[in-house]
This record gives sequence, C-alpha cells and structure tokens, in this order.
Amino acid sequence: MTDSEPHLTEHRRTAAPAGAEDQARALRLVHGYMASQALGAAVRLNIADALAESPKSCADLAAATDTDPDALRRLLRALETLGLVERPSRTDLFTLTSFGDVLRSDADAPAHALANLFTSPAVWRPWGELHQSVRTGATAFETVFGMPAFAYIGRQAELSALFNAAMAETAQGAADVVAAGCDFSRFPTVVDVGGGNGTLLAALLTAHPGSRGVLLDTPTGVREAPKVLADAGVADRCTITTGDFFTAVPAGGDAYVLKSVIHDWDDEPARTVLRRCREAMPDHAKLLLVEPVLPGENGPAAELSVVLSDLNMLVMAGGRERTEAEYATLLDSAGLELVGVGGPLAPTHFQILEAVPR
Repeated sequence: MTDSEPHLTEHRRTAAPAGAEDQARALRLVHGYMASQALGAAVRLNIADALAESPKSCADLAAATDTDPDALRRLLRALETLGLVERPSRTDLFTLTSFGDVLRSDADAPAHALANLFTSPAVWRPWGELHQSVRTGATAFETVFGMPAFAYIGRQAELSALFNAAMAETAQGAADVVAAGCDFSRFPTVVDVGGGNGTLLAALLTAHPGSRGVLLDTPTGVREAPKVLADAGVADRCTITTGDFFTAVPAGGDAYVLKSVIHDWDDEPARTVLRRCREAMPDHAKLLLVEPVLPGENGPAAELSVVLSDLNMLVMAGGRERTEAEYATLLDSAGLELVGVGGPLAPTHFQILEAVPR
C-alpha cells in the first residue's frame, strides 16, 4: 500500500459489544415482514409459474410477468437469498428450487393461495393493528373493515375464492397425516363439519374404502367439492350438504370431524357449534377435533406456529387456540367429554382431540 492509497483498517476479530447479537436477532424479526411481502409479490406476479416452464433470464422473466427488469432483478436477488430461486451456473438464468416450487399454483403441495392471502390487505391491515387488539381485546379486522371477517369475506367474491383456495391448501397439507393419525376404519359414516371443498374427507375416504362420508359447508365453501371428490374417486361414497353449522349438523354419523373450525370462534359461538354436533350425534358416535393444542400454563413454551395462529385468531376472527384443559371445559359445556388427545401430526402442528357424548 502506498501513501497515496486509502488506508483501510485491517479487520480484527474482536468481541461484539454487549447486546449486539441480541440486537441483530431482533432486527431479523423486525425485517421478517419484508421477506413475507417479497414472497407475496412473487406469488401475485406468478413468478413461480413462469419459472416452472423453464429457466429464464431476468429479461425474459420480466417480459413473461410484465414487470420492470431492474426491479424484478432486485426481487429475484431477495428470493434467491430466501432459497426460493437459484442460478445453478451462476449465470443470469433463474430457476425454482424445490422450496420455491410450492409457490406454483399447480404444485403438489401448494402454498400459493396461502401466501397470497396472508400477505394481502385483508390480513396485512388487521395485523398492523395487533397492538390495538391487545389493548382492547377487540378483533382488529372489525376495526379496520367495519364488520366480522367471515361476513366481509362472504361479500367479496375474489377474496372469498382466495380464502377458500387457501383453506383447501391447508387441508391438503394435513389430509394424509390426519388420515393416518386416527383409525377411521371404525367409522362407517364420517361427517366432515365445515369441510370446505372436501379435500380432507377425500383423503379419509381414500385411506378407508369401507367408509362413507357426509360433507357440510356453505354453498360457497363446497363449490369445488364435486370435482375434488370425483378426482379422488370417492364421489359415489360421499353426500354433499349445504348449511350452517350454527343451525344444524347432519344427524346419524359415526364420527364428526371438525378441522380448523373451533379455533375460529370464541367460547360462546364455539359452544354452539359443538352443541349442534352433540344434538346430531348418536350415543355411540365420536367427535374428532383437528386443531393445534397450546401447552398448559406450567408447560413448555408453545410452538411458534401455534402462538402465531393464536394471535391471528385474535386479530382476524375473534377466535383462539386452546389448551387441553380449555378444550375439555368447552366440550363439557356442550354435553361432550374429552377422552383422548393425540400427539402432534408432523410436519403439521395439528393434533386430534377425541370426545364422546356425555
């Protein structure tokens, strides 16, 4: 180095100032929403679908997605760092990773609609008011949009379609492990309460060919069910019923399955749904809830996915995740007795809670 060259201090390995690592860790959490929105942008721009056809240069991908090439390159740089795309030969050709493949709209295990929904204004804006929900106990969604979430979603055709698609993806991700996590062969007739497009019920009936199914949901919820059940080859063993589970549930089933239903509601409406199920159940029938279960007050720390889901219920729907003891109390108040709780169904956070009539 000559005297005319800039003098750079040689890097020395020194101990970080006290608290520096914790600060960096906090900043990673603070920046987390930026990664979520990068993923959401990729979905809304259909980048994964475009790359699924073949590797593309940034210029070709910009043309395929109608985006600004320079801005797209910046997004692709972030997606590469997040592990969603890669450049195998370190050239300008981008391709999907197996991780990024889930963002395709036709992926075998998709997260396309989920990513779109959870980074959309319908979820994004209420989460921005989480502090107000914590301060007041009120649901932020109603503060932002002026009505309960399900009422609002039902009035927005595009949002309703997106919500149903996202719920179908959630069901698809859990269907096989739920089917394997409980012996459904003991149930001649399985009633799926609030079962949406029938993804879960199709998996249960496929795994247990001796059983028949009844699918209950709103007309919008079951719109895609005939195709889903037919594609699975179980349509001849399933009856689709439209209705409101707050009003009535089909009678005479041997098992009543409610996946991700009870956590949507606070105790009083949840109790009403459970009572409608109890009224429909023969004395020998079982009720099976497929939900996350929070640890008790003196238990270990909860899984991150479960506590975030609990906050999402606070912000969005007014529901909640519950402990085993809270489920037992809630079921008891509806005339049901909790008799068993299965372990987590990996890789999901769901557990199966089994109850019987009292």
